Amino acid sequence: MDVLDPAKVDDILARSAGEMVSLDVLRCGDSPRLSGQDAGHVDVLVGVEVGLPPVLVCRRTMRVIDGVHRVLAARLRGDAEIEVCFFDGDQREAFVVAVLANAAHGLPLTLADRTAAATRILEFYPEWSDRAIARITGLAAPTVGAIRRRASFDRPDSRVGRDGRVRPLTTAEGRRQAVRLLADRPDASLRQIARESGISVGTARDVRRRLAEGQDPVPLNQRGPRGPSRRGLSPERRSPEAVLERLCRDPSLRSSETGRVMLRWLTTQVKDVDRGKDFVDLVPPHSTILIVEAARGLAHRWERFANEVERRLTSTSESA
Repeated sequence: MDVLDPAKVDDILARSAGEMVSLDVLRCGDSPRLSGQDAGHVDVLVGVEVGLPPVLVCRRTMRVIDGVHRVLAARLRGDAEIEVCFFDGDQREAFVVAVLANAAHGLPLTLADRTAAATRILEFYPEWSDRAIARITGLAAPTVGAIRRRASFDRPDSRVGRDGRVRPLTTAEGRRQAVRLLADRPDASLRQIARESGISVGTARDVRRRLAEGQDPVPLNQRGPRGPSRRGLSPERRSPEAVLERLCRDPSLRSSETGRVMLRWLTTQVKDVDRGKDFVDLVPPHSTILIVEAARGLAHRWERFANEVERRLTSTSESA
């Protein structure tokens, strides 16, 4: 298999009838148990001659993935062979399968074992969701999340859930796409908006609510240090001057008195905003804080204006 899908791990454990293999060729090791094998459990298995499932073995290395205690018990009994099912995968995949197998049956893994296993799986598959790893290790999803935060693994842009589906870590871009869809098709259902923007229906509903309340459709913790993304526009087209030029060519604005008033107002704002750099060195030290507060206050008003404009886009769908 090329990439291990967390949703398919159970299928690997759904073993068909195995084949008899010599105990001499099997290797033990790389167990999720930090303390090694349990001699007492081996002694119990020595007396069990039937009813045990086949041992799971990596075909490439002949290393036992699941069933080391059964192998040790068979050797103590003097058996020459044991029933084996083969697994075709790499070392990382074999470890994941071993953890799930040991968490599901036989001698339970300790909390320390499961914590160490989760840490190792996070290193192997940082894109897997906390829930997916929790299901394999037997830990709670918040516990896996805490392990992830304490570690220094790479943080991918998306996660693979326990159902095998890939989901982004942040809904910021999907939320912005939903804003655009709501503007273009205000009569579209939330389900349609959610499907086309790659977010859940609940997230789409939250976007619509935020717009209606004059809030940014993207929560603060998802905006990032550079604010809302405008992916697809070059820096030149993002500049206020370039945007103003496009607005001035809009017939719907040029043909109405209110539109022309707004364009004149925006022209004044855009042309004057860069004059501030001429006064930076002229601000007296005792007035620095006041100037900074005034500038930030104006920026806040512009942000509020932007939110109001976005809210206006969905007024039709809200009234429906």
